[in-house]
Amino acid sequence: MNPETVKFLRARFREYYLEVSLEAPPELARREWGFILFDDMPKFVMRRHKSFSRRSELVDYIRTFVPAHVYHSAAVYQRPAAPTMREKGWLGADLIFDLDADHLRNAPPTYNEMLDFVKVETLKLLDFLNDDFGFPVESIQVVFSGGRGYHIHARDPRAFDLDSGERREIVDYLTGRGLEVGRFISTAKAEGDYGVEAAEVIRCVPAGSPGWGKRVNRSMISFVEQMRNLDEEEAVKILSTVDGVGKKNASRFRKSLMRDDITERIRNGESLDLFRGSSMVWRPLIEGYLEEVGVHLGFSRDLESGETDEPVTTDVKRLIRFPLTLHGGTGLRVTPLTLEGLDAFDPLRDAVVFGDRPVEVCLRAPYSIEMGGESFDLDEGPAVVPLYAAVFLAARKVAELGKALDP
Repeated sequence: MNPETVKFLRARFREYYLEVSLEAPPELARREWGFILFDDMPKFVMRRHKSFSRRSELVDYIRTFVPAHVYHSAAVYQRPAAPTMREKGWLGADLIFDLDADHLRNAPPTYNEMLDFVKVETLKLLDFLNDDFGFPVESIQVVFSGGRGYHIHARDPRAFDLDSGERREIVDYLTGRGLEVGRFISTAKAEGDYGVEAAEVIRCVPAGSPGWGKRVNRSMISFVEQMRNLDEEEAVKILSTVDGVGKKNASRFRKSLMRDDITERIRNGESLDLFRGSSMVWRPLIEGYLEEVGVHLGFSRDLESGETDEPVTTDVKRLIRFPLTLHGGTGLRVTPLTLEGLDAFDPLRDAVVFGDRPVEVCLRAPYSIEMGGESFDLDEGPAVVPLYAAVFLAARKVAELGKALDP
């Protein structure tokens, strides 16, 4: 990043901070603060172990030094400005979840698609926090990180003093680590003619079950619908890949899934003994829920689990981005959201804070992005783009200011 580009970004950030009203987090004076300054670019030097007793002091610091990145601690301390963690005197910490596309499995490659993908994962995690853990809506703050994902701050007194190990148990539950799917499936022997045991009967827990039970049920219904939507030959081919099923049982099983009442039976937790020996197919499918084979069949724990960056959640001394500041790697606003507003939120429209006056930049390589309601398909070399796009491209180090790149 050349000096002209750094100067351009710093000036734009200063304009923003002179106008925006920054809202301090709860217990401002007990939190540690950290900053990465444009003056230190291109190195990322974290200036931390700082504290502010009043919001006005914090705002003055940001407006004076114009940082590229601003962070505060998830934890509160007795002495937040102390130079070592031991001296700070840890009192407790918010429960933080960081959903970053860089750490999510199967995230798509393009920036726009990546943001859509990570929003879906965020909504899934919120479902866990609300329904499974019972965190009140008012205790949860969702924040677009300004980069590739979302942060969730859970400020529930029950979680405040949890240690790293206890927070790791929460992550284990979210991801389904150690999940025993057999807990959600009941089996029994069905009586045949003359009272002789004839076959195993399998039932799934009903849709209204708490916790992972409803997710297993939902996955089974999704799997059935997927098999029904495939033509018979393709469905049988896929089912036959499951160990122990075979083509004959796969064919009979696919036919049984075409019954009108199948999804309702699963939803109600009724018997899945749809034909003699059907348990021979259901059992390996259910066991595959915890294995890689389940992913390929569309019936997998991974499709329902909550994604999060585990080190962020388990680290009780982590720094997290300060809402309403700007992300130095994109120029987008770190945007706090309501739970109701998350679904409609478009980061590349709603987190854009700069105007559209034309700015000349020089791209290092071809780049495409949909931003601010416009589509940009830019070639390497000089280009004229709106201010908001120029800030984004410069912060992403895709472009420099001016007509030519440094040699």
